[in-house]
Amino acid sequence: EPLASNRANVEGTLNLLVASEKAKVKRFVYASSSSVYGSAGPLPRTEDLPLDPISPYGVSKLAGECYARVWSELFGLETVVLRYFNIFGPRQNPQAQYAAVIPKFISAVLNARPPTIYGDGEQSRDFTYVENVVLANWLAIHSSSVSGEVFNVACGERTTVNQLARLINEIVGTNLKSIHSEPRPGDVPHSYADITKARRLLGFEPGIDLKEGLKKTIEYFEKTGSPSCQT
Repeated sequence: EPLASNRANVEGTLNLLVASEKAKVKRFVYASSSSVYGSAGPLPRTEDLPLDPISPYGVSKLAGECYARVWSELFGLETVVLRYFNIFGPRQNPQAQYAAVIPKFISAVLNARPPTIYGDGEQSRDFTYVENVVLANWLAIHSSSVSGEVFNVACGERTTVNQLARLINEIVGTNLKSIHSEPRPGDVPHSYADITKARRLLGFEPGIDLKEGLKKTIEYFEKTGSPSCQT
């Protein structure tokens, strides 16, 4: 939904920047996305690569980055941009129209349904547990001499969607064969982050890897019996 993405990500970011400048906020941390890279360029993605988003969502997040940079230059508002890579964790809604792949897969497997994979499943992602993202945000707020910087926030690990489905089956103790569907337009084939810069300037180190994060997320949905996991 391009108009909805624009309202939330472009107009919403602009409103927050205006309010922050008026309130004399010292630092503004902008939640961007790996989608700003698009599908071009080498892997892993470094922050200095040319940006070429291929979806309305990616375009809207890049526009927010540009607004943050301009606000810093014009009004002296400290800004830090964090490019999140495929965040997952408890409380994600697998029934949302554009739900992330992990809650959808977990929901399917917990309900004894085979996960649906768009394409051949060899597309890869750098899945990042939400607690790692919280740490990155805290560091971006409190670290000195990082105003104007852009950082990838990820685990720095590459996992295919097929591998993800097998891992979720392994953790739950099932062996459900995935169903393959047509690829979705606007999906990048591979997304994988170089987090060297975040390690060097922020002291960022992801403490929870994919498997541990999946265990925590699955445990949450099993314990809460969340309605969002029901068919």
